[in-house]
Amino acid sequence: MKILTAAQTREADAQTITNENIASVDLMERAALAFTCWFENKFLPRQSVYIFAGPGNNGGDGLAVARLLHERSYPVKVFVIGDLTNASQDFQINHDRLPAAIAATPIVSIADFPSIPERALVIDALFGTGLSRPVTGLFAEVIGKMNNSKVCVISIDVPSGLYTDKQTPSEGAIIRATHTVSFELPKLAFFLPQHEQYVGAWHTVPIGLSPKYIAEAKTDHYFTTLEDVQQLLKPRRKFSHKGLYGHALLLCGSLGKMGAAVLAARACLRSGVGLLTVHAPSVGYSILQTAVPEAMTLSDPNRRVLSKLPDQMDKYSVVGAGPGIGTERQTKTVIGQLLATTSLPLVLDADAINLVGSSDRLKAQLPRNRVIFTPHPKEFERLVGKSKDDYDRLENMREFCREYACYMVLKGSHSAICTPEGEVYFNTTGNPGMATGGTGDVLTGIVTALVAQNYTLKEACLLGVYLHGLAGDLARETVGEISLIASDLIEQLPKAFRRLAPHQDLAR
Repeated sequence: MKILTAAQTREADAQTITNENIASVDLMERAALAFTCWFENKFLPRQSVYIFAGPGNNGGDGLAVARLLHERSYPVKVFVIGDLTNASQDFQINHDRLPAAIAATPIVSIADFPSIPERALVIDALFGTGLSRPVTGLFAEVIGKMNNSKVCVISIDVPSGLYTDKQTPSEGAIIRATHTVSFELPKLAFFLPQHEQYVGAWHTVPIGLSPKYIAEAKTDHYFTTLEDVQQLLKPRRKFSHKGLYGHALLLCGSLGKMGAAVLAARACLRSGVGLLTVHAPSVGYSILQTAVPEAMTLSDPNRRVLSKLPDQMDKYSVVGAGPGIGTERQTKTVIGQLLATTSLPLVLDADAINLVGSSDRLKAQLPRNRVIFTPHPKEFERLVGKSKDDYDRLENMREFCREYACYMVLKGSHSAICTPEGEVYFNTTGNPGMATGGTGDVLTGIVTALVAQNYTLKEACLLGVYLHGLAGDLARETVGEISLIASDLIEQLPKAFRRLAPHQDLAR
């Protein structure tokens, strides 16, 4: 699914109006009805609804919503801000359509701002995606009052004051929404950590924008849905055997960090790999043989850290490296040898990323189109460098992936997957309970297993990250967010796979 820019969204509106031969106010009515239906399903008509509208088309949306909610017996109060002599035509039409019972009250100074009851609902319809300058003056004061009201705030299409596809100037006021209801598609801003306090929980409602325009629109930004990843999952053949599903090698663990190796190995096995070998320091041999009996174990000559690659590397399908390995000199040499000598696809996580990030020589040895990096934000910074903001970080990630022809999973609330072509895919599963030690090791195991099964590196990233987050969501249903640990994700992986293909096991 594509993420469009603000300009493309306006063009999609225009194309829809032209293709369907309707007036712009009719499309506005359609959008208002979609928002109202979402609102009805979320809130009962027992709470007062305060709607604050600006003089543009977002304000027109708000006025149409006010009328529709009034027809559905919601107690609505409407307030308009700004110079209405310059109001948009569609705003004016919807202003004239307001029933007398909910006639709009103008706010010409902050003294006119109403007292909002404690359990009221506030709808933000001040500014939409067309905003091109920071919000200041009376509008900023109104936004400040709305933010300080300590009630549920629902923004129509986008929180007022927030730029949707570029950095918002620091001097502008921005609504802090509880919910944001976006028309047709989410905005790029919704996926960036720096906007969490403004966007709140975001939702999309379809309004019938031109599918032809959306299909042909050019973009580097996408988000993955259940339907997307369901198409990637490969069914197993009736006459399957373990040799068909790859032989993965994991380079994991060091003294005191063998848990990372166990987590990665168990996740790899639960993700369908045919065979798994774990190469670890000798201190981990008994641990792995006991904790992961389904995996084969190779002992490194060094007791504490990895000091050499296994023999016969060509018998493996993929190498996953990094969980718990540390950054000792011997281990750095192993990673260098891995990059320089193997022709296998590589999944590099944790300290493997830190080691590559610490050495321009190792970066220069990265094989093209065969590496997946899975950093968290700090590891990303060590590998790629510091960024000014989240938009800058996305651009830095794109430049790095293009330069080194690699794939990257930047882990977070909406993990961002970048390809060597510079495309970015945002994940839509996962929850805050996954912010705990070891969940990254689980992801390494999942992605490594998928690459071993002959998924392309891009497919392994998209499917693996989605499954990882889905397993976390299923675990939350069982143990909640606070108590969630990495092992819970592994326990839920079977259910996550079945969620993607609920009838596959029964088809035979």
